[in-house]
Amino acid sequence: MRELNITEILSYIPHRYPFLMIDKILSYDPGKSIIGIKNVTFNEPYFTGHFPETPIMPGVLMIEALAQVSGILYYLTTGVKADADNWFFLAGADKARFKYVVQPGDQLRLESTLLRNKLNLWFYSARALVGDKLACSVELIIAKGALK
Repeated sequence: MRELNITEILSYIPHRYPFLMIDKILSYDPGKSIIGIKNVTFNEPYFTGHFPETPIMPGVLMIEALAQVSGILYYLTTGVKADADNWFFLAGADKARFKYVVQPGDQLRLESTLLRNKLNLWFYSARALVGDKLACSVELIIAKGALK
């Protein structure tokens, strides 16, 4: 297991600012699991409207961060990187639960475990934590596709 820095992350997935939701991969085990970090800062564009007096990270963006980490695990497992013929898309999010309000200054620990894959569908169990507090849990389905 090893880390991936931001430059390595950018080489795997196509997401860029303001939609890149991962700052670092702490560890990964291809075909099994991955742990990443998202540093939540006040200058994120969504905080100007959600909610200005009491900024909180939208739950859907926590799910997106978990999907991105899961996508990186997909690429590390298959040994390929994103290109026009090999792209992953969030195809489903089931059993989403939000347990902790995430605010600027928090650090999200993004954990995803590959449950199985069938044809071009990849199934994950994922969760986001702030310290030891569960912020979000979700079951994700990632679909492999092409942009053509």
